[in-house]
Amino acid sequence: MEKNDSGRSSWENTIAAISTAQGVGGIGVIRVSGRDALAIGDRVFQSSGGKKLSQMKGYTAAYGRIRSNGEDIDEAVALVFRAPHSYTGEDVVEFSCHGGLYLTRRVLRAVLDGGASPAGPGEFTRRAFLNGKMGLTEAEAVMDMIGAKGRQAARTALAGRDGAIHKAIASVKDSLVFTAAHLSAWADYPEEDIPQVEEMELTARLKKAEAALERLLSQYDAGKAIREGLNTVIAGRPNVGKSTLMNLLSGCERSIVTELPGTTRDVVEETVLVGDVTLRLSDTAGIRSTEDLVEQIGVNRAKDRIQTADLVLAVFDASQELNEDDRNLLDSLQGVPSIAVINKTDLDAKIDVKYIKNKVKQIVFLVASEGKGLEDLQQALAELAGTSELEPSEGLLATERQQQAAKEALACVNEGLEALELGMTLDAVTVSIEGAVQALLELTGERASEAVVDQVFHRFCVGK
Repeated sequence: MEKNDSGRSSWENTIAAISTAQGVGGIGVIRVSGRDALAIGDRVFQSSGGKKLSQMKGYTAAYGRIRSNGEDIDEAVALVFRAPHSYTGEDVVEFSCHGGLYLTRRVLRAVLDGGASPAGPGEFTRRAFLNGKMGLTEAEAVMDMIGAKGRQAARTALAGRDGAIHKAIASVKDSLVFTAAHLSAWADYPEEDIPQVEEMELTARLKKAEAALERLLSQYDAGKAIREGLNTVIAGRPNVGKSTLMNLLSGCERSIVTELPGTTRDVVEETVLVGDVTLRLSDTAGIRSTEDLVEQIGVNRAKDRIQTADLVLAVFDASQELNEDDRNLLDSLQGVPSIAVINKTDLDAKIDVKYIKNKVKQIVFLVASEGKGLEDLQQALAELAGTSELEPSEGLLATERQQQAAKEALACVNEGLEALELGMTLDAVTVSIEGAVQALLELTGERASEAVVDQVFHRFCVGK
């Protein structure tokens, strides 16, 4: 544990930070947490009634002024939270002053001059974790709540904050802990009247754990699509309606739309929410053979984007027959998650839909200029991303760290099943089960190393 200049553990310091966005707003909140929070609050805050914060009960508020060096800085409302009934589990004071960079920074400076230390990224939530107010998976969900870009992302993050993934993991972990304990007791104390471990029952327990872990892992990509969005490329030959589709999804004119081929020569990017799926959209240059050097650079960039995309919206003109550029695009989509968007379906159809269906599973018919067919595109996106059947309350793996721990646990469970099938001793099976338990304990944070904890809170913002 780090020590400060006074030799005190850094987690014993009283910390402070601005907890609202760094910008102009109605109010700004400065949070102070630690054993000296109330004393520091009394140094900088003077209530209108003269009552000190250290004399107030938890969950109470007082109106007054922030003062520093005998000077009034701002009006403020002070909220008092008494340990352990606070976000961090420590004594906490929150000052709500007028929003804006100058005033919130002045108030923070007064608090720091009063004896607080600047909080690091995620330090308030880290203290909540260390003080047993939440598990590691719940702490990770806090940042997902802050960064949620849509309804489903917010629901998933809230379920995680409420412990959904912890509960899902606990049911698997508890079963494996019971099994490992039974195996160890039966092996170590043969003289005791301990029921024999039945191989059929042991296999059934491991199979159940395997199925639960496989289900969690199978939903990871869909959950990631909700939280982080899909790197999506809009591709197609010139004048099929790529830029019109980009503007439709963006809700504004992000791309230039003209009848001239080759208008879009570089990649135009935008992040949009389509249904419950966030798309990090890239409108690319029309893919065709061209002698124009600048346009050819754009075409090459479009082809490169297709190969690295999470999703490709391949756009085709329903009123024209497929040409060589269309067929080359379809061939390039093999192995790439794709939706074929057949645009301009209000015109006489000449396109070979059957040929496209043989290349791409998902097809949507659209009139992008009028917004017709957008709901069908939303449904296709949900099906392809796997988000249509997600139920956040059942628990979803939310981070790469959680996914890796779950993979390690599954590998250990599979090793145990393989050991049983090969007729190996139950000691070997016990080692595999204990490995799975250790991976799950690290996932929930019950036995996470300091390095793992550091990794979790490294991505947090200051003030949370």
